[in-house]
Amino acid sequence: MKKNVHLTIMCMSTLVLLSTAAVAELKLPSIIGDNMILQREQAVPIWGWDDPGTQVTVSIGDQTASAKADSDGKWLVNLKSMKAGDGLELKIKGTNEVALKNVAVGEVWLCSGQSNMEWIVRNSDNPQEEIAAANYPNIRHIKIPHTPMATPQKNVTSSGWEATTPKTVPNFTAVGYFFARMLHKELDVPIGLIGSNWGGTRIEPWTPPVGFKNVPALKNIADNLDSFPQRKANGAINHQSPLALYNGMIAPLVPYGIRGALWYQGESNRGEGMLYFEKKKALIEGWRSLWNKPEMPFYFVQLAPYKYGGSETALAEIQEAQTATLSIPHTGMAVTVDISNTADIHPRNKQDVGKRLALWALAKDYGKKGIVYSGPLYKSMKVDGNKIIVSFDHVGDGLTTRDGKAPSHFQIAGADGNYVDANASIEGNTVVVHADAVEAPKSVRYSWHQTDEPNLSNKNGLPASPFRAGEK
Repeated sequence: MKKNVHLTIMCMSTLVLLSTAAVAELKLPSIIGDNMILQREQAVPIWGWDDPGTQVTVSIGDQTASAKADSDGKWLVNLKSMKAGDGLELKIKGTNEVALKNVAVGEVWLCSGQSNMEWIVRNSDNPQEEIAAANYPNIRHIKIPHTPMATPQKNVTSSGWEATTPKTVPNFTAVGYFFARMLHKELDVPIGLIGSNWGGTRIEPWTPPVGFKNVPALKNIADNLDSFPQRKANGAINHQSPLALYNGMIAPLVPYGIRGALWYQGESNRGEGMLYFEKKKALIEGWRSLWNKPEMPFYFVQLAPYKYGGSETALAEIQEAQTATLSIPHTGMAVTVDISNTADIHPRNKQDVGKRLALWALAKDYGKKGIVYSGPLYKSMKVDGNKIIVSFDHVGDGLTTRDGKAPSHFQIAGADGNYVDANASIEGNTVVVHADAVEAPKSVRYSWHQTDEPNLSNKNGLPASPFRAGEK
């Protein structure tokens, strides 16, 4: 009897050991997997989880790095910077061994925001032609699913990295894809896109705590971070409340190596005017802090004309806040006043949006010379009798109009502040504005109505941004 009991105990002990061994395994976040693109020319973080104390070794090409899993099982190694390349295998050995196939090294960009960033290739202009031509195995995309969470997450489920083919590209972020395609052609390196976006979302849920804390104008949020994100009546996380999407869709991506971020959002914050500028500061500074990259490029899209209803100037006021964001170093803005359909909040021409973002990156991050990367931006004004003379930065090869007509959608006002439609003409690199009804003009504005589709641009095909001046 005692012998049988002893054998039973031994068998149970063996089962426990086998069970423990089965649980112990190397795990990786979903952002790290087959087909991924690693950021070139900077240290490459690779991380995951294993049994505490386990020595984990990561190897790729001719380099190897090791780290020990901490008391929580987390381990992280930083591979040395690598040059662009593809067809690589990354091996990770801990309790077990994982071999990641078809890894490439190139340029990686985070693509975030609301529906115009989430907008997919198959719903954009010329979808059949674009899809048929999408044979770019070294442009790769990973989609992060909508995941609001109460606390910062270590991982988020995803379907993994996909190479660009006619089968996969229809569901890629269109802005991101057309941006990547231009970079790929110009740089001849792999391009990776992390699509972490959600239609209809405000900016606040994407912003990390450190972002709110660094912007005094947002003290009302920063002082109450413990109460965010909020929950709905049914107990679900309110995905529109501060921190919700940072927790679930941004935090799990850190510290994956990226070059920078693309942002297309603002429709859901329309009506906030310059407060949106403060929120953009919080987002940009917050993300730069997360990745420990204070000069990380952040390129964004200015909202296009659309008949929102409500205040006819609310769009122009948020466009003004977006333009003000250019005062933050290492930012850039794609203006889209010329590609809209005022009956559709989702302009289908995502090709030009992606191209305009790529121009900023090529000029600012990749050392391409002689690129005109921005349309005209307001520089200064002076009153000359009954006229206002407006000067611009980024005139490129000179000012012109898209339709060959006189510049449209200019207005001026006198001391009473009542704006009237004005006549405008191009004189060199300036626009001269006047109206017979205003003898002593004090202020000028351009494209200040939500459905305005103005025609001023530079000769390089990039439109001028809405502005107002002289009111203060």
